[in-house]
Amino acid sequence: MKGSKLSVKEIEHKDINFIADYWFNSDKEYLLNMGVDVEKLPAREDFVAMLQTQITLPYNEKKVYGVVWYVDDKPIGHSNLNPLVYNDHGYMHLHIWYKEYRNKGYGIDFIKMSAAAYFNNLKLKELYCQPNAFNPSPNKTLEKAGFRFVKEYITTPGSITLEQVVKLWETNEAII
Repeated sequence: MKGSKLSVKEIEHKDINFIADYWFNSDKEYLLNMGVDVEKLPAREDFVAMLQTQITLPYNEKKVYGVVWYVDDKPIGHSNLNPLVYNDHGYMHLHIWYKEYRNKGYGIDFIKMSAAAYFNNLKLKELYCQPNAFNPSPNKTLEKAGFRFVKEYITTPGSITLEQVVKLWETNEAII
């Protein structure tokens, strides 16, 4: 990690296959541990088409928005907002695609850089993240990045997830 160059860029067409590969080639047990219901995943071609449409829309029309995380100019993960209400709030999701990049200490910087892009581009007032309560990595990282813990509760946090216990975190400012 030391000496690695980290950067965050808006999702572009060239990134879509990396994101689709993550969702559709990941081990089912890994997805389940994140709270994903693999039966709710759309067909890959529908997922790709949705991303292609969303990245072409103006910011104020987007329902999903995301950034790709780079280590030394190699794409290694992404963050996205879904749901998203322009000029109001969004729910951030965090995904590192490759095992060898997980738990390396990149998360705090990636969260801060992603939040800066979200607040700047989407004019957000509030940014939330609600990882599974039993997944310590994102919860510790959100706290270290400056998010405030709000509550722990049971919900279905996304259209492709199972009902689960989550910890809700928030910030109302760019935390960089």
